[in-house]
Amino acid sequence: MTKGCLSNVGRNIFRRKLNLSCPWKVADLELLPERKEELIHIVHDGSKPLACPECGRECPCYDRRHRRWRHLDSHGYQSYLVCEVPRVSCPEHGVVTVSVPWADRSGRHTAAFEAHVIDWLKETSVLAVSRQLGLGWKAIYGIKARAVLRGLFRREDCRPVHVCVDETSFRKRHDYVTVVSDFTTGTVQFVGEGRRKGTLNGWYKGLSQEQLESIRSVSMDMWPAYITSTLDHVPGAGDKIAFDRFHVMKKMNEAVDKVRRQEHKALAREGVNDLKGTKYDWLTNHANMPEGQRRRFRQLRDSSLKTSRAWAIKELGMSLWKYIYRGWALKAWKRWLSWAMRCRLEPMKEVARMVRKHLWGIINAVVLKVSNGPAESLNSRIKMIKVKGRGYRNRERFITDIYFHLGGLDLYPEGVKR
Repeated sequence: MTKGCLSNVGRNIFRRKLNLSCPWKVADLELLPERKEELIHIVHDGSKPLACPECGRECPCYDRRHRRWRHLDSHGYQSYLVCEVPRVSCPEHGVVTVSVPWADRSGRHTAAFEAHVIDWLKETSVLAVSRQLGLGWKAIYGIKARAVLRGLFRREDCRPVHVCVDETSFRKRHDYVTVVSDFTTGTVQFVGEGRRKGTLNGWYKGLSQEQLESIRSVSMDMWPAYITSTLDHVPGAGDKIAFDRFHVMKKMNEAVDKVRRQEHKALAREGVNDLKGTKYDWLTNHANMPEGQRRRFRQLRDSSLKTSRAWAIKELGMSLWKYIYRGWALKAWKRWLSWAMRCRLEPMKEVARMVRKHLWGIINAVVLKVSNGPAESLNSRIKMIKVKGRGYRNRERFITDIYFHLGGLDLYPEGVKR
């Protein structure tokens, strides 16, 4: 053990590195080579009166409590700040510990160290941070949770304009969380447990009336709970809810494939294998096909197969998202519905019934030119978070990680800039 090795110059250097000012000063440095630790002793010199951290009132000193905080490592040593922190007796708030400038009142790490951990967590996994910095998982998640709480508290009173609502799986067995994101910035605005009506209600109820009125579109799939919640809370939601193109076209593609499978079974019984191995020919965008595949597919497309008819209905539906005016878009979709309902292909008629039921939201999506594309992109990034975290058993930690990585939050402690 080495103690008392700091000169006045050394104390001034440490004081500047720690950004300390009167009445806090560096008293000494203690080295513990056998434990690879250095202890930086800090004292309150009494040159300024003590104040209650809650109300700022000057109060007498009650006693002092020994505290220590993990700081940035130095030359292979783990650094700790050590201080006998005064407690004051406040007439209003009782006996409370005074605030220190290098850490939160309840924190066990300095602000600089927490910022360093946050930088690491943005780049790598919790396991890697634990190994490199010698921290337990509980301590790391504590730092992450405090960072998210700070970021959410600092988040400005934003007025979302274009909103995306989607769900993502927390784990298997249909266990979901609801994710609300900003279409413009691509950042997560809200994460709630489950995908029930009450989940989305929780976000809407946290918005002011002005914020709700500023919403111009809410892009979502056709999940009834999300539709009902939005209709209940957003003014004029009937003209703002937009059903995502991806989900509509996914249903059409599934219907085409169902027609293909049914027809292939019927033809195979007669010894005809024209549809064998053609599944992805019908589902691939014609413009993206290689030339050889396009030539082969042209013969199938121009045939009298039922699958060819289903594909043509789907292709017409894909072309109906480019309209600008509501009236023309409505006319075009009604023509599509007429054809789909008369095609005598039950899978396509089933999709047509779904489209007819939700036509108002589809027309909104066509006119407003919004989609759940940013939300689907966030979903893929959330999946990467799950992979990096090796899965989650704790839903709260999963939600915290989504906010941490995708919330666009200011995560750093007070006074730390990046």
